[in-house]
Amino acid sequence: MMKKIIPIFVPHQGCPHDCIFCNQKKITGVSTDMTGEKTRMIIEEALKTIPNSASIEIAFFGGSFTAIDKNKQVELLSVANEYKKKGIVDDIRMSTRPDCIDEDILKLVKKYGTTIIELGVQSMDEGVLKSSIRGHNSDIVEINSRLIKSFGFKLGLQMMIGLPTDTESKCIYTARQFAEISPDFVRIYPTLVIKETGLERAYVEGWYKPFSIKECIDIVKKIITIYEKANIEVIRVGLQATKDIQPGRDVIAGPYHPSFRELVKTEMIKDYLIDVIGKRSFENIVIYTDNKNISAVVGNKKSTRKFINNEYNAKFKTVTNAKLLNKMVIEIDGIIIDTVSFNNMYLRLGEIYNL
Repeated sequence: MMKKIIPIFVPHQGCPHDCIFCNQKKITGVSTDMTGEKTRMIIEEALKTIPNSASIEIAFFGGSFTAIDKNKQVELLSVANEYKKKGIVDDIRMSTRPDCIDEDILKLVKKYGTTIIELGVQSMDEGVLKSSIRGHNSDIVEINSRLIKSFGFKLGLQMMIGLPTDTESKCIYTARQFAEISPDFVRIYPTLVIKETGLERAYVEGWYKPFSIKECIDIVKKIITIYEKANIEVIRVGLQATKDIQPGRDVIAGPYHPSFRELVKTEMIKDYLIDVIGKRSFENIVIYTDNKNISAVVGNKKSTRKFINNEYNAKFKTVTNAKLLNKMVIEIDGIIIDTVSFNNMYLRLGEIYNL
């Protein structure tokens, strides 16, 4: 079933800390307060464009929702819950901080129809949390994640790559800790230097250096294999672009790319091909896959094609086959040498990456 999300942005309301990387007004593109009336208008406008057959979710993004005034929480959730009670909407989701959860809060938001809670964790490394001015430690993430799950909510966790003092090993540690918590889904965000943040000052002063796109790709492809092995869905990789979230606007520096997830997937496919090819000498390689995955197989600016041409002095071809849903068939010099689903490819990559 098609899933559609109606986003309601509650920018920076109630958040008890100004983390070093954060400027919610820039990130969400919204700077005004949200009201019940505005929430209703957004929902009604969105419903005009959504097919009746779709599964619909109202999602409160932006600030730390459970830290805002409880009357405001009730005002916004009451509107959303009207649509849920009528069967128009299936889920209500909110984003918040790990330290802005307790039993009373969970009872309140459950009463008003909330089904999914997403925690902006960012890192499970204590040094990274401290350097990023998060204002909490990793213990509270584990405690409140368990609490959320005990109330029957679906749990989502967000992590960031390349925060101050971060390293590849710390990112992998965070992913492993997430896997232990076993959320229903995760998001992975490379850290960008946004205007009017503490991170911008740190970058200008020279004591913070963001990860490069290559560094982030090399880390994220390993992290994805950890989540695939744990059967945790990765619902987003990379910050969603807005008119301001792009280089030359509010992004001062950092590994921004509008198709970052596809860059990661392309590198994973290339790594898998290298493993399958082994020490073979060949003249032609043909990859068959569905239309959804064909661009990742070819690579950004035909990067995989160029790699095969240069590294193996061979011709590279792709063929779209709609029957190969989320699968890939590898043919070398007319002989099929491998057929693999992308999920199984990720699991094999975990072994290749020694994870």
